[in-house]
Amino acid sequence: MLDHFPFYLALIVLIVLLIMLGNKIKVAYPVLLVLAGLVLSIVPGVPVLKIDPELIFIIFLPPLLYEAAWANSWKELWHWRRVIGSFAFVVVFLTAISVALVANAFIPGFSLALGFLLGGIVSPPDAVSASAILKFVKVPKRMASILEGESLLNDASSLIIFRFAMIAVATGQFVFYKAAFSFGWMVLGGVGIGLLVGLIFIKAHKWLPTDVNMDIVLTLVTPYAMYIAAEELHSSGVLAVVSGGLFLSYHRHSFLIGSSRLRSENVWQSLVFVLNGLVFLLIGLDLTEIVSGLKEDGVSFMQATGYGLLITGVLIVGRMLAAYGAVIVTIVAGRFITVADKSPGFKAPIILGWTGMRGVVSLAAALSIPVIMDNGMRFPQRNLVLYITFVVILVTLVLQGLTLPALIRKVKIQNFNDHFPEEETENRIREALAKDALAFLKESHQDDMNRSLTLQRLANLWELQVKASEGNVYSSEVKTIYLEVLDRQRQLLLNMNRQEQRVDEEVVRKFLHYIDLEEEKLKYK
Repeated sequence: MLDHFPFYLALIVLIVLLIMLGNKIKVAYPVLLVLAGLVLSIVPGVPVLKIDPELIFIIFLPPLLYEAAWANSWKELWHWRRVIGSFAFVVVFLTAISVALVANAFIPGFSLALGFLLGGIVSPPDAVSASAILKFVKVPKRMASILEGESLLNDASSLIIFRFAMIAVATGQFVFYKAAFSFGWMVLGGVGIGLLVGLIFIKAHKWLPTDVNMDIVLTLVTPYAMYIAAEELHSSGVLAVVSGGLFLSYHRHSFLIGSSRLRSENVWQSLVFVLNGLVFLLIGLDLTEIVSGLKEDGVSFMQATGYGLLITGVLIVGRMLAAYGAVIVTIVAGRFITVADKSPGFKAPIILGWTGMRGVVSLAAALSIPVIMDNGMRFPQRNLVLYITFVVILVTLVLQGLTLPALIRKVKIQNFNDHFPEEETENRIREALAKDALAFLKESHQDDMNRSLTLQRLANLWELQVKASEGNVYSSEVKTIYLEVLDRQRQLLLNMNRQEQRVDEEVVRKFLHYIDLEEEKLKYK
């Protein structure tokens, strides 16, 4: 480990440089990182890195999922719950079945159980890749919400499939009622454990005399506590982190002070930046070890590549069909029940279908396959499964990742008007905050306003809908009143977000961030 430490530092520097390059040339950084890792893997003298699957599952996966859940909008997730649920569970299950049938028919030595195992590995699209690509192109808010919501849940469903398939391959049998009970416990238990651990940490933040640094440390411990607790009880650690992360994100303003929210946000952004970069670079670096193992399975490099391309084609076609199937189901269902959109159109499914890049979860699942099973026998076709997974990740990232921006620009998806325009939302929020602040000052602190020039200036500035000047001198009394105003504005924003579906939560969070910053500035006035 220490011998290669300079190499690991060099990798982090390389990640930073490649992400800079990606931003410059408008290419999603996961694509560049995987390709760079691929090139490095064939350079003589580069250390061979053996990725421990437990390292990815335990160290990498919980914080990446937690940060994604924290950044997601519960309001949007609930609004699009049907289509998100169908893609995250139904589509993943159907994809796994399709891969199982094709693998069993065309790949020698692949049983249905082994094919189902492969299907569980490669079925979930990667959230980081899609988010990185969508950063460079503008898509309707609903599409981003659906993709983000799907990515939170599809990892859990695919890993559940993977776990059952592992048992079937190892034992050669599949007992339906036991599987159904286990599935129910994994889903319900995972969600319940995540919420319970989240509630415990909320109480810890509230009851313990923590400061900002302690709050940040607790947020770093939280996803690991959720994941490990769920896995120890044989439920879904992924669902525990996702449900707990959403729960804590929704209540973040009730147990974290503004300073903790601001500083933890910076810490988490830096942490996730490094973790994502390392994971995608390691995917490419692992190629040498994966290819070297193909000979043990009696498969040539060309044959294995052909099988990988075949499975990739099944995944791409299957997702496109699922995207259009979801439109048809929505149109039919809209005649009988209330749906989010009765006329979703036939352009958006092109984009939803093409955002099927695979990534870290697929690689981690494949690597977690044991070399030797509990019965002492060698796990069948392990190296071939690993290589097919690598081909799927590489091809979907490069092919779909590089072409998605051009496809989005070509399709020219209409604006669905799910949300007010961002500028209009910002103007409405500024007006509402200014009116509420002025009303509060006049109703509760009129005498203080008459005595304080600073409060008068603040009132004048709010009347012009601008922020208070940094040059003002704030007395302790004015600070107290101003903090009350800011707290009322925060509650107004939270209520507005919960009560109005068309108000974009990202814009609301921007203003909540401004209020936290304003509170932080008061400490130094």
